[in-house]
Amino acid sequence: MSPGPARGRTAGTDGGGPRRNPVRRWQLVRAGSDAVPPSTRRFMARARQRRMRAALPWAVAAAVLAVATLVAWTVLGTGLFGVREVRVVGAELVTPVEVREAAGVPDGVPLARVDLAATGRRIGALAPVERATVTRDWPGTLVVTVVERTGVAAVPRDGQFVVLDADGVVFRTVPRAPDGLPVVRLATPGRDDPGTRAALEVLAVLTPPLRAELTELTVQGLARISLTLRGDRTVVWGDATRGTDKARVATALLGRKADTIDVSAPDVVTFK
Repeated sequence: MSPGPARGRTAGTDGGGPRRNPVRRWQLVRAGSDAVPPSTRRFMARARQRRMRAALPWAVAAAVLAVATLVAWTVLGTGLFGVREVRVVGAELVTPVEVREAAGVPDGVPLARVDLAATGRRIGALAPVERATVTRDWPGTLVVTVVERTGVAAVPRDGQFVVLDADGVVFRTVPRAPDGLPVVRLATPGRDDPGTRAALEVLAVLTPPLRAELTELTVQGLARISLTLRGDRTVVWGDATRGTDKARVATALLGRKADTIDVSAPDVVTFK
């Protein structure tokens, strides 16, 4: 008998020892650019561009918002642009100190937070001020432009004279009547006084020749208004109605030698 296969051997052995199976190891390998088809690369590039274009407006908006927030905080919330000066323009009857006190704007308050309209109204409450305009001059100056009242008449009062503007506002007291202003004699000068309003209506319609001769206007009552002219001549005016007609007639009679001219009824004039 031929000998059979040797017992005790195991398949996969080599020689006298067992034969081991090799262990496989996986390794990632970056594919070369030529491994991706050109069409796929173009698609991926276009996709990246679309994502960037879509994100760009949001990025810009976020940047703008951040800058705007920083600027707003700097201007409104800090003293970097605070009020350092109140510059007054056009004031003669009021002093810059009076204007600054009336403005009531503390030093250092952010310039952007100043209520310009309210500040102008506070300054306009000063009697000699007709109106005031307030503007900003960056970085830290308030500019106040003042328009003062213009006097049209002086009224004797307690040994002095109060000055009225065309609206009847008493805005100034002086020791003597200012040059160029007619003297108006009435009981209670003021914007709401009927006698004051009547006197101002008469002054408004006087012709230049009549105004040049005028020295005083007297209001003894709403229907008892009279003008005193140079040379102690008197024009009896009556009430304030038909002022234009009365002024025309009185002007035409200035050359007459008469101490009194009565134009209270301009259609029937008397003089003596």
